[in-house]
Amino acid sequence: MSEWLVLTLAMAAACAVVIMVTLVRQRTAAVDEDPSETPDVIEYMTMWIGVVYAIVLGLAIAGVWEARNAAQDHVQAEAQALHEISERVRVYPPDVRDRIRADVNVYVGQVVGPEWKAMAHQAKVTARGEDLLQRIRQDVTDYKPRSDFEAQAYQPLVDQVTAADTARTARADSTGSTMPPVVWFGLIAGAVITIGMVFALQIRRTPRELVLAGLFSALIAFLLFLIWDFDAPYSRGITASSEPFLALFPHLHG
Repeated sequence: MSEWLVLTLAMAAACAVVIMVTLVRQRTAAVDEDPSETPDVIEYMTMWIGVVYAIVLGLAIAGVWEARNAAQDHVQAEAQALHEISERVRVYPPDVRDRIRADVNVYVGQVVGPEWKAMAHQAKVTARGEDLLQRIRQDVTDYKPRSDFEAQAYQPLVDQVTAADTARTARADSTGSTMPPVVWFGLIAGAVITIGMVFALQIRRTPRELVLAGLFSALIAFLLFLIWDFDAPYSRGITASSEPFLALFPHLHG
């Protein structure tokens, strides 16, 4: 099911529930009930509940957005480190240089292909990718420099392998959801309470009040969907992209 369809259904359902409950409540209300006599304390509580929940929603959105940006930074750092390895080995003998570059290309192909699909659908990296990165590490560290010039390039190459490994580990750690279940419980419970307080204000069945109540519930549904959409940086909505790999290794397109 399309994510936009899920969003539309969620917002429509939220509006429908609020309007339906309001209409049912209006039909079952006492004849002498006066909606204008809502106690001041209820209005005060409703206001503060809305403010507190808005702050919680804002923090949750900021948290998942930051996690998404961090995931993209991990991809960029890993791609840059691999690109540096591929470029810096130009000082090595042709056979060594070509072998390292070939292994880097194979690894990048694995990342942007099968591994990216595994991250999107299974929220994990592949063992094959780990093996290919280990092969690059062995290519770099096992080579014995034959001149001072090669020796000067050796340590920076080792450092770039370490940087790629660190970025890969960070990428693997960010493949799953960033919001713990207890936070989701709080967000959903807060939404129910916040929307429920609308009925405590004894809204009437006028078109204006029904529209406002529906829009309010739809807005909360949209914000919760936004948090859910950003919660998995590699598999939903505006995901972290593999474009840094493809930009630095353009020959791997297609």
